[in-house]
Amino acid sequence: MEITRMDEMTSHEQANANFESHIVSNPYPGRGLVVGRSSENDAWLFVYFIMGRSQHSRNRRFVAEGSTLRTEPVDMSLIDDPSLIIYEAMLDGDSTYLVTNGDQTRTVHDALASGGTFDGALATREREPDAPNYTPRISAMVDTRGDEATFALSILKANSLDPAQTDRTTFRPENPPAGFGWLLTTYAGDGSPLPSFSGDPMAVPCAGSPAEILESYWKALDPDNRISLAVKHIAASGETTLTVKNRY
Repeated sequence: MEITRMDEMTSHEQANANFESHIVSNPYPGRGLVVGRSSENDAWLFVYFIMGRSQHSRNRRFVAEGSTLRTEPVDMSLIDDPSLIIYEAMLDGDSTYLVTNGDQTRTVHDALASGGTFDGALATREREPDAPNYTPRISAMVDTRGDEATFALSILKANSLDPAQTDRTTFRPENPPAGFGWLLTTYAGDGSPLPSFSGDPMAVPCAGSPAEILESYWKALDPDNRISLAVKHIAASGETTLTVKNRY
């Protein structure tokens, strides 16, 4: 059988292979975000999804309020500790657009509003305190304040030698071509404890309309663990639209 090396693949083949291995065939990538470019027009895209195995993690859904995406409990009586599951996942600033998997969205938003930076804001935060998993905090920003839009992704994760310490890594890839995006997830897959995502952001497809992208990712996620998924379309004019799908 002929084996195709990754460096011999086309960009489409690489993106599809990453999507298949890390989303379709992975029962638990956890929470994940994609920063991409629309294949239909001159626009940026955010994809954000959450998954859950426990009753506590599954007791939530996405709510869109204008350009803001937040989580809320489905059943308030089941909430023990809202600190890690209830947060603003997407916020817009002055020509800046944010998506994260926790309340660091607000940290970065407020820092940018007062003249701070993406990296500087995240330097004040740690990985999540949920031992033994020590879930990474993943974040991304699209910045359209300059002549050309730029973007960055970040992961805050427990240090492999001392999980009490946090390693902070920021990625600044080239802007993706139309129909592609860069993916970060909290976990590499299922396990006990859950193994954190490692390596660089992964190229993935994001072709089609926001509704088509939402459906393709929703169908790809494990049906037993998927909870909510959202796609934000950021037009060249700055206008944004949110498309949301919830399990509950």
